[in-house]
Amino acid sequence: MTLIKDPDDTAPPTARQRRAARLSEAAGGGWGLVLFKIIVLGLILALAVYAALVLVRTGQWIPAVIVALVAALAVWIYLGRGKLPAKYLMPGLIFLFVFQVFAALYTGYVAFTNYGTGHNADKDSAVNALMLSAQERVPDSPAYDLTIVEQLGELSFLVTDPDGDVRLGGEERPLQEVDGAEMEGGKAVALSGYTTLAFGDIVAQQERIAEMSVPISDDPNDGALRTPDGSSAYVYLSKLVYDEASGTMTDTRTGVEYRDIGTGAFTADDGTELKPGWQIVVGFDNFVRAFAEESIRAPFLSVLVWTFVFAFLSVFTCFALGLFLAIVFNDPRMKSKKYYRVLMILPYAFPGFLSALVWAGMMNQEFGFLNVVLFGGADIPWLTNEWLAKFSIILVNLWLGFPYMFLICTGALQSIPDDVQEAARVDGASAWQVFRSIKLPLLLVAVAPLLISSFAFNFNNFSLIYMLTGGGPRDITAGVNVGATDILITMVYKVAFVGSTSDYGLASAFSIIIFILVATISVIAFRRTKALEDLN
Repeated sequence: MTLIKDPDDTAPPTARQRRAARLSEAAGGGWGLVLFKIIVLGLILALAVYAALVLVRTGQWIPAVIVALVAALAVWIYLGRGKLPAKYLMPGLIFLFVFQVFAALYTGYVAFTNYGTGHNADKDSAVNALMLSAQERVPDSPAYDLTIVEQLGELSFLVTDPDGDVRLGGEERPLQEVDGAEMEGGKAVALSGYTTLAFGDIVAQQERIAEMSVPISDDPNDGALRTPDGSSAYVYLSKLVYDEASGTMTDTRTGVEYRDIGTGAFTADDGTELKPGWQIVVGFDNFVRAFAEESIRAPFLSVLVWTFVFAFLSVFTCFALGLFLAIVFNDPRMKSKKYYRVLMILPYAFPGFLSALVWAGMMNQEFGFLNVVLFGGADIPWLTNEWLAKFSIILVNLWLGFPYMFLICTGALQSIPDDVQEAARVDGASAWQVFRSIKLPLLLVAVAPLLISSFAFNFNNFSLIYMLTGGGPRDITAGVNVGATDILITMVYKVAFVGSTSDYGLASAFSIIIFILVATISVIAFRRTKALEDLN
């Protein structure tokens, strides 16, 4: 049997075939792609090595090992052949862990600590800060010849003591003897690997240098060196004496002894604490404070109730107005519907925070548009009266939210078959009966998940509250920074970041409570939605 060769097999490839071959070769990995991968992986490895070194330097060995392992895994996946699913999944998984899982886990950890103002670091850092805050210059102390040197942006003291010994130290590095310093007139003026600051550089950084305090030894009771002029250093001793063995801090000026009683601060017998303290695990204390401490519980419960009311009214009013307008503009008798629909969605086209700022200006009590123009110069406290401020928030949120509900209700109404409605009318049903028994149930099946998500969004609608009222008017009787229009998320932000003191532990506890509430409401609501779908 003789095989007949297809003449098309010997035909030269077409332009489309050549283009397909080039695309296939590029997708398979040409030298350009390999070079690109090497460069990108090199940058990632450099960043990973830097991050690991920083973590090791701060004593965080486990995170450093995790960073190194992830970097090695990335190299193995992207430089090897195959493993195509892993190449697509790994970036997403890394970002998911860093920005979602890690953030959630760290928030949960902080909720069980006393992390906040006065408790930001570990115990050693707190001891050093306390000792430095009580330093005084030792009278008639000998002067140390000083040269300011710099390495990688960090300043150090290169000192020559009265005995001629040369030592080097920094703010968190006690003085250590060094060899090979360049001497001039019995004074060390330079050291290999460091840059000596000239007089002009010292003057430019005079404030920073004057604030430096270099420990003389590892024992904080030995004092530290400080300089007023950048050329000579003097011994400063603290009026606080730290006894590491007994865990006490004694004030030599008053004789009062402060002890470490496990609260994250040195505490005297009368309850007085030395600040700063240090970060410790306090268990469920932050949750207990939220519900048991009267100055926190009362405003917290008030904010909780207002948050539910605000979220419910926001969803209800926006849905009601959006549904009403959708029904009106869905009527076939309405002329020029497309132009009206464009006007209806205009508020949705502008960023919410900008609209809130505009409304805040319009509602200004003294020169706002509403008072000056619409109400003839009336002095209406839209944003400073508790109840008017709440009404203003609902009104502005209605302005911002109804276009969204209008859009989804319009789409849902247009998807309802006309023959079902027509059959109901033939059976004698009124327009209200058709709406209540046919349109609304079918509509809720489509929009119920969106209503749930809208409730969750408004439950955490930070931008509107903060831009419009800032959470005010302020409740001066509360033990936390909270106002009459604050919802839970704005209260958390204020507790953590606003004011002279910050309580990250309590704010994280509030965050966990918010998560539990929103998750519980969403689960219940979605179950009800599923039941509605089954019934339908």
